[in-house]
This record gives sequence, structure tokens and C-alpha cells, in this order.
Amino acid sequence: MDKLEDMSSVYDFDPITGNIPATKVEITVSLCVLYTQGVETKQWREFGRTEVIDNTLNPDFVRKYILDYFFEEKQNLRFDFRLEKPLGLSSFQLCKSFIIFCVLHRGIPGKKCGTIILSAEELSNCRDSATMQFCANKLDKKDFFGKSDPFMVFYRSNEDGTFTICHKTEVVKNTLNPVWQPFTIPVRALCNGDYDRTIKVEVYDWDRDGSHDFIGDFTTSYRELARGQSQFNVYEVINTKKKMKKKKYVNSGTVTLLSFSSTSLHYMNPYQLNAYAMALKAVGEIIQDYDSDKMFPALGFGAKLPPDGRVSHEFPLNGNMENPYCNGIEGILEAYHQSLKTVQLYGPTNFAPVVNHVARYAAAVQDGSQYFVLLIITDGVISDMAQTKEAIVNGAKLPMSIIIVGVGQAEFDAMVELDGDDIRISSRGKLAERDIVQFVPFRDYMDRTGNHVLSMARLAKDVLAEIPDQFISYMKSRGIKPNPAPPPYTPPGHQHHHTQI
Repeated sequence: MDKLEDMSSVYDFDPITGNIPATKVEITVSLCVLYTQGVETKQWREFGRTEVIDNTLNPDFVRKYILDYFFEEKQNLRFDFRLEKPLGLSSFQLCKSFIIFCVLHRGIPGKKCGTIILSAEELSNCRDSATMQFCANKLDKKDFFGKSDPFMVFYRSNEDGTFTICHKTEVVKNTLNPVWQPFTIPVRALCNGDYDRTIKVEVYDWDRDGSHDFIGDFTTSYRELARGQSQFNVYEVINTKKKMKKKKYVNSGTVTLLSFSSTSLHYMNPYQLNAYAMALKAVGEIIQDYDSDKMFPALGFGAKLPPDGRVSHEFPLNGNMENPYCNGIEGILEAYHQSLKTVQLYGPTNFAPVVNHVARYAAAVQDGSQYFVLLIITDGVISDMAQTKEAIVNGAKLPMSIIIVGVGQAEFDAMVELDGDDIRISSRGKLAERDIVQFVPFRDYMDRTGNHVLSMARLAKDVLAEIPDQFISYMKSRGIKPNPAPPPYTPPGHQHHHTQI
């Protein structure tokens, strides 16, 4: 469990936690300390602390607490707020999702301590992070003796329409055309894994006394940012009050995304295929030649589907529930890329539904006329190991094989277990009739010289190495003999000429 997630990732200077000394200003410092209470001992233990915020009585903390939530347990939390001495505290019970206002108490005698506003939201299982860099052009001048000292504040929209601060850039001094340092932020901090969730960005001029001047704001989304540097990621900074007062008002400057990259294995780099697409292309281009019409059903699993956000572990990539077939590998790649634009990746990650999906097709054709191959490309996370084992054991009786390609840097112990090369897979005390699973980690085939063509060729060779033996083992176990070879092809209008020697 992560104790505390620092979502600020500030570099040279943080307008909240900055180290530039204040001159002739009375400093007030506030921070929040979270305590959790033991279920049995009832003792309070410090869980984590926010950053310190200077010169404000209304702190909006960037750093967030990440806690495990147990539905069946009563989880008491205590928040202590501190200035030069303890200001007050508030206690409440942890709920799955809420926004709550609590009055601080047990603080300075005879003085009101204020109110704490708490919000919580269930986190997605998205573990990706994004690195981005911004610059601005022709921002409004706010300083009397200079230009401006701009910084940006990023807010994630919540499910109830409110906003939660998630990142602050450093301050760039005395300029109207700042270039901020690149920063890395967890995707769940920015949008909780929902790529279409609104992200609000406010631009301020930093003031030493904490009364930062608002320059303007704009909104975007993770999906828009992921398009990288382009005309779509140039934003007008708008000050609504100023716009209402001035008829000729255009904007208060522009902000431009300079660069964007993501650790997501699904990230679509405009210059090269991602790991999923490379694995699909490498294996698919070989195996597709064994299918007469080259029409393949392509399924996804572990995602929320529009429009109602239903989690599915067996959905067509092309969005057509009645006809999930794609035309060749290029058709599958196109459906995959389109699907990433519409679905929200979401856990848990269940394999059994897609294994059973193919098994239903295979069970209907057991006369040897067809053999089915399921290609699963995964990052190694699996949430239904027992059910998947049972599905594979049942599938071992059918004309089918399963290829698993692992992408990313995760440990693939579960995939190795499903492979069954060393120990035959079993379920409910029953051994699989034959080995039908082949697993390979994609990273083992990445050529260090960057030669992706060579990497994909080596991957395809090893992935498909076991398929012929698995195919023959099924046919032999069922006593199915090869069909007679068809007669040689003779072009129309040509006759065979026999030569006697």
C-alpha cells in the first residue's frame, strides 16, 4: 500500500512549499497530518503528512493520501492541522466516495479553528504515468515593476463536478513567455484513469505574500494531451471576468504543450507501434495465412464500455457485438486503435471469458476441419487464475491452442504457470489432457539495436513453434487422419503433356 502519493512533483520552486524567504511578512505555516486508528488496539498512528503551505488560511493541499478501503471494517481517521502549534483536529469514518465538511475542534481555546473539506474517490487500477512539458506565450503582465512570475495549477474533475488540485508547476520569474520544466504525474492523479475526464489548468502570477494573481485558465483532457505536440494542444488562457468587462478582449495569452510521453503500454506513439501492436503484428502476420478468409474476431477484456461505463471482459474491439470480425491483421490493428479512443481500461483483468469464448467455437467443430488459435496479449496481470485454469483444462479437449505474449516489465510468474511446460496445468484435481498454451515475454525479443523487424521475426518464430505439435496431438488423440492431398493445380486451357522415356 502506498502511504503517501506526492502528486506535486515540483522541481526548482513550488509556490506552496518554496524556499524563497519572505521579508517583513508575518509567516503562518499550515500542514495536515493524517492518523489511522487500529481496529483492535484503537491506538492512533501517523499515516502521512501533506506539504507545508505558507501565507494562507485556506490551504489547498496537493499531496494526497492513498488508503486501502475495506467495506466490512469501520475505519476511523483523524486529521490534525498545525500552524506554529496545533490548530485543531477532526475525526470521521472512511467511506468509499464522499465530499464532507467537518468543523475543526480541540484547537486554540476561544477561537474558531475553521472547517476542513474532505473528498475521496475510489482509485482505478491504472498504474501508468505521463511526462509532459508546457510553455506559454504573451501572458498578461501582473507585476508593477516587472512582468509576471507565472506558474500553473492542474485540477482533476471529480465525479460530482467539483475539482481537486493535483499538480503545481514551478514559478518562472519575470517573464511573459515562460517555459516550465517537464514533470511526471500518475495518470490516476490527473484523471483517475478516465481519459475523457476534464482537466482544468489555472495560470497565476506568483506573489511573495501568497496573494497570487489569477491570469486565466483553460480545460483539456488526458486524451487530448496524449495527442502530443500539435495544433490541438495550443490553449487560449481566458480570464472570464476580464472578458466580460472588455469588448475587445481576446485572451490572456496561450499555453502550448511542448512534449508528451506515457509509460502506458497502450500509448500510441505517432512514430512507432506500441508493444501490443508490435506483438499482434509479429504473430498475426504469420498465423493469418493459415486462415482462408483472413477474417478474425478481435476481443478486448478489462475495460469500461460506453455509454454506461459497464465493465466487460469480452467485448468486440470494433464495437460490433453482432459481428466482431476484422479483416486481417491490419483490420485488427485499426479496431484496436479505435477502441482505445472509446473505452476506459479498467480492472479486474479476467482471462477466462475470452478463453471460454473461443472454446465455444471449438466445441462446435470437432471433426478436424477447423483448429482455433487464441492470441492473448497481456501485461501479466490476471485476476481470475482459478477460473482461467479451469477454462484451459476444459479447452485442452478441444481443437484449440492459446498463445500468450507478455508485454512490459512485470513478473510473468502466472503466465509461466499457465504455460505448463514444466508442470502440466490442472484444475479441481484434473490434469489438462494436453499442453495447449505457449507463453513468451515480449521483452526477451527486443533487439537492443532497435531493429524491430528482427525482433518481431524472432518472436513469431518462437511463439508459433509449439502450434504444429499441439495441432497434431489433438488430431492423433481423436483418430483424425489428414485429408487426401488435392490434385495439382492446372491453369485453364492447359493440358498435361506426357513424355515417355
